[in-house]
Amino acid sequence: MFLIVAKYLIPKGYRGMAVFPFVLVKYDVDKTNSVFVNHEKIHLRQQLELLIIPFFVWYFLEYLIRLIQYKNGALAYRNISFEREAYAKETNLTYLKNRTLFQFLHYTKNKK
Repeated sequence: MFLIVAKYLIPKGYRGMAVFPFVLVKYDVDKTNSVFVNHEKIHLRQQLELLIIPFFVWYFLEYLIRLIQYKNGALAYRNISFEREAYAKETNLTYLKNRTLFQFLHYTKNKK
């Protein structure tokens, strides 16, 4: 993993993003934010599982489905299965050591 400050590459409203093998952050301070970095590392693992390009295709398609479902961009983003897993486990700094393959699939079902 390569951690890079790339203020102008991060879309407005976001602090960072993972594009294997890089974690791009908008602010230098986020390089030392262990929870934030862990969230992005979870995305790197997800990308590897799906062989990178299929991850981004799935991510985009699921976003569109969630956007139709929730009619709200922020809600659609937060309910993408990859994001749900990353947000749920970001504070568990040892999560990736024991994470089994394709855990994001557990987050594909709608919230109740």
